[in-house]
Amino acid sequence: MTSTHSPACPTHRKARPPSSSSVSLPPGSGPGGPWPDRLRVAVWLVPALVVAYAGYRRRWMSDDAYIYVRTVRQVLAGNGPVFNAGERVESSTGTLWQWLLVGAGAAGVDPASAAVFGGLLLTAVGFALAGIGALRTYGGRAAVPLGSLVLLGLPPVWDFATSGLETGLATCWIAGAWLALTARPASPATSVLIGLGPLVRPDLGLVTAVFLGAQWLLVRPSWRGALAGAGAAGALPVAYEVFRAGYYGHLVPLPAVTKEASQSLWGRGLGYLGDFAHPYLLWVPALFVAAAVLPSRGGRRVPGMARAVPALAPVVAGLLCWVYVVKVGGDFMHGRMLLPGLLLMLLPVFAVPATRVGTSAAVGVGLWAVVCAGWLRIPYAGLIGPEGIADERGVYVRHNADPHPVHHTFVGAPHHLEYARKVWAARHSGAPALLFGKDARVAGNSRAVTASYVVLGLNGSVVPLDGAALDPIGLAYPVAAHSERVREGRAGHEKHLPVAWLAADRGAAGAGDLPGWVDPSQVEAARRALRCGGLAELNSSVRGRLTPGRFLRNVAGAWERTAFRFPNDPVRAERELCG
Repeated sequence: MTSTHSPACPTHRKARPPSSSSVSLPPGSGPGGPWPDRLRVAVWLVPALVVAYAGYRRRWMSDDAYIYVRTVRQVLAGNGPVFNAGERVESSTGTLWQWLLVGAGAAGVDPASAAVFGGLLLTAVGFALAGIGALRTYGGRAAVPLGSLVLLGLPPVWDFATSGLETGLATCWIAGAWLALTARPASPATSVLIGLGPLVRPDLGLVTAVFLGAQWLLVRPSWRGALAGAGAAGALPVAYEVFRAGYYGHLVPLPAVTKEASQSLWGRGLGYLGDFAHPYLLWVPALFVAAAVLPSRGGRRVPGMARAVPALAPVVAGLLCWVYVVKVGGDFMHGRMLLPGLLLMLLPVFAVPATRVGTSAAVGVGLWAVVCAGWLRIPYAGLIGPEGIADERGVYVRHNADPHPVHHTFVGAPHHLEYARKVWAARHSGAPALLFGKDARVAGNSRAVTASYVVLGLNGSVVPLDGAALDPIGLAYPVAAHSERVREGRAGHEKHLPVAWLAADRGAAGAGDLPGWVDPSQVEAARRALRCGGLAELNSSVRGRLTPGRFLRNVAGAWERTAFRFPNDPVRAERELCG
């Protein structure tokens, strides 16, 4: 945002003392007296090195990260940012992360390795930026780590420092945007950086909104300056949203449609929060942090706007992120979706002045962190818990019989290996094939292999790029994504498209070799429904030739198309869609 004061008229301004939010104090100086530079460096560098070491010791690749990898491979093969050639579907939730991996792949780096080690590097950089931002708020006073110790004691932080997902990028962006907000709030570059939130993850748009509000409070620009700042922040996200609506025909990535991100499941979301907070006794470090930040008995001077706004903004943003995660029902990966909000709430106390209270709090949190890191674990370690929440890293360590499963072999999961072998056999047969998981195979209506399997990352790894890797949940299959939710249970796994739809959509017409458990009348009903109403328009928007007219029609219908749902049952769907 642009300041209201013009540098061309200095005589019209009153002299003001420099604000701590706009002038950097020289190293080793400040209200607390000189402090050696090497100690200042240690406060932000040591936590960054520790999280890098812990993340490397637990390096791994999640199945969902292989969804990114297939899209990257499609881009590099010249098929565009799609999961399956010929079908414009946005299966990647983190847009910016996807394109960073495309850049790494174009440079000759294996996308899976780039996802794992790039995420680790960005996590470490995020910790460093957070520490620098916290130190800056206290000038040159001696400081001790506090909030960073909370994060370092939590096993999910180590796990998702890698995983191949966009968590590392989110950590780096959150810390970098906050540092920019505290250091250069009036800079247009700060506005651009803050505006990237929706491209890191759509839900991080909440953080962007709060940080932009904080920037306005700090700068207090004219209306022209405010418009300029908003334009700088929104240029890239708005441009991409227009591209998304025209190219994919949707307003959000397809996984957001599948997971019904606009619905409310507060009870399950509170269970997800408890699943994260209870095993690690998070109330213990919360008490120490509260003791460090609450006013002392003698009272403290109320901080000015320049200090209060940067301190409160990430806390408000973090609380909103947690409220949103709870509202939508949490996630199926233990702790993952709560980590960005926790980081935000801890940013103002990532390091605190080394007063008696601050040092005592740091010692208390440090002791808890040692106990948590060494002994506190979730009761379903390595498994999927009773509520459908998984120790995701532990599951893939077990499935791959490898303590560091970066490239999956699934030697410890015979059911996955059996499916992969069936796909490989179909690939080498040369005949068009449609596979319903590992149980059945019929003639397909395309020249390559089409296969549906609930583990989409694995499916995308074994199905060739000219084939179609689908899933009954709908993370990369728009027909499944737009079906109605059919069951309560594991987050993100509450849709399951019956095989009749897949046979009608992707099977050869008139094929008489359907499995005995598939009702031919259901297939015929689904085939007719696919040619009617919203389903016909949906398929045209993602499979039709992308002409300028189709792009404009996709943009115009994006809202209605994103909200479109149809019954899971083919007969009901035919009745509703075809009349």
